[in-house]
Amino acid sequence: MTYAFTTMPSPVGTLTLVASDNGLAAILWEDDRPGRVTLGAMEERPDHPVLMETEAQLRDYFAGTRTRFDLPLDAMGTDFQKRVWEQLLAIPFGETRTYGEIARAIGSPNAVRAVGGANGRNPLSIVAPCHRVIGGNGTLTGFAGGLEAKRYLLAHEGLELAL
Repeated sequence: MTYAFTTMPSPVGTLTLVASDNGLAAILWEDDRPGRVTLGAMEERPDHPVLMETEAQLRDYFAGTRTRFDLPLDAMGTDFQKRVWEQLLAIPFGETRTYGEIARAIGSPNAVRAVGGANGRNPLSIVAPCHRVIGGNGTLTGFAGGLEAKRYLLAHEGLELAL
């Protein structure tokens, strides 16, 4: 399968939006770690309907007029990763959860580190809001887009947290 992609400027840098025929597959960061998200061949297609809708909804989010995304999603991952990503989608705008809270929510209370690993491989940054996951002590922790981007996104949603 060949994925469609386009890029868009944002307040947190240039984002690469990637879609399959079934939905949004990834939102990649400008300085994304190679291999963080595994995708196949990609072809630039800014006219792809899913990419056009994703870009419009992200623009609305950054403008402050959208707090939830309504997009078809097609993220590839293990069953465990998908369970974690489903929990990310359930975190409301302007709220946070800890890795431990997510581990408990998926029925694996001892899998805090594994939750962190799945969170780090979340291919749907911003839409599946991994930026809303913080350390158990209330501090910001690793983020694929960098801690400054995480701080920006949380502040955009009305939250100020320490590094």
